[in-house]
Amino acid sequence: MDIVSLSFILLVILLLALAGGLWIALSLGLIGFVGMIAASGVAPYQVMSTAMWQSLTSWDLTALPMFVLMGEVLYRTRLSRDLFEGLAPWVQRLPGRLLHVSVFGSTVFAAVSGSSAATCATIGRIVLPELKRRGYDTSRAVGTLAGSGTIGLMIPPSIILIVYATATEQSVARLFIAGVLPGLMVAGLFSGFLMVWALLNPRLMPPADPPLPWARRLTATLRLLPVMGLILGVIGSIYAGLASATEAAAVGVLLSLALSAAQQSLSWGGFRDALFSATRTSCMICFILAGAAFLTAAMGYTGIPRNLAHWIGGFGLANWQLLMALTLFFVVMGCFLDGISMVVLTTSIVVPMVTAAGFDLIWFGIFIVLVVEMAQITPPVGFNLYVLQALTGRNILRVGLDALPLFLLLLVAVVLLAIFPQIALWLPATMLDV
Repeated sequence: MDIVSLSFILLVILLLALAGGLWIALSLGLIGFVGMIAASGVAPYQVMSTAMWQSLTSWDLTALPMFVLMGEVLYRTRLSRDLFEGLAPWVQRLPGRLLHVSVFGSTVFAAVSGSSAATCATIGRIVLPELKRRGYDTSRAVGTLAGSGTIGLMIPPSIILIVYATATEQSVARLFIAGVLPGLMVAGLFSGFLMVWALLNPRLMPPADPPLPWARRLTATLRLLPVMGLILGVIGSIYAGLASATEAAAVGVLLSLALSAAQQSLSWGGFRDALFSATRTSCMICFILAGAAFLTAAMGYTGIPRNLAHWIGGFGLANWQLLMALTLFFVVMGCFLDGISMVVLTTSIVVPMVTAAGFDLIWFGIFIVLVVEMAQITPPVGFNLYVLQALTGRNILRVGLDALPLFLLLLVAVVLLAIFPQIALWLPATMLDV
């Protein structure tokens, strides 16, 4: 059987397994098992045990459950309300006014949560009722929050960047640093769009609040000090070279617990819920990574990635054409799979292809995350859309239409990253001196 036919058969089996409700990790293992039986003479169980064990004993992977726990603890504190009250006085004079709180608040909260869904839900619980009370356009408020929540995937400590680093054996710290400027670029695009929209649609904007005295602005700003201290302690320690991602994650958990204790905003019940939720999430991700590790090893034995890369190379695609095809591929996949599943499902096939094309894998990781951000607000599986549907009661397609302008801005960000790869590569090269 030729490689293309085998690849097609394995893809059909995978789609049937996923459509039938089989767990993603088991679906990945099934594909690896069938592929090895069909195309190699090696016993699958021998490869399975070794690949799974090695994938789960990665030192970098230990950062994942701690960053998840940090986000779960902070999700249950007053942090989001402090963010709103601290940022609101400073955006009142901008066109779009409090709509910018969704963008800036999501950017700041992303730096301590690492999760798009947590960012969207936490900021949304505070911002949406406040915007509705003040008379802001509901569609623009919902769409802005849907797009802004995706920044949680890019700004470190990003959970999906840890997953990508583990799957591709790249440096977590380098990926974290590479995600900073693209994340700020996306936030800048969103904020710029809100300014233009507000200037073009003044009738949809409520009357401006009277300006606050500087003393009250500074008092409100003090509410930002705890979260800024947490960001400095976690991300700053990585950037300064004082700690690895894993060590910084441990510091983050301790600081988040200290912050919640100082605020007296985390009960024992909330702490227990945070532990259970972090355990469930971490076990789910690790199980998927174990299945993906076996699939990657199995694909190496079958030779499918190498031969597919050679087959696609025979079409003579230019790099920009390959990126267009991959962008379309990931956006379509995002209609049916969550971001982490997309990454672990595709790395064994796509990474050899982009490596052969000469792309830097750190840059490609940021590219993938940007496209996954687009998938987060793409029906029918865009998770941020479901979060906002639960918060607002709006139809899922209506929420998707509200988020469409932000989706297009993410596409602009992908194009800018492709044209100017140094957006992702300059900061790690400068800070890590390589």
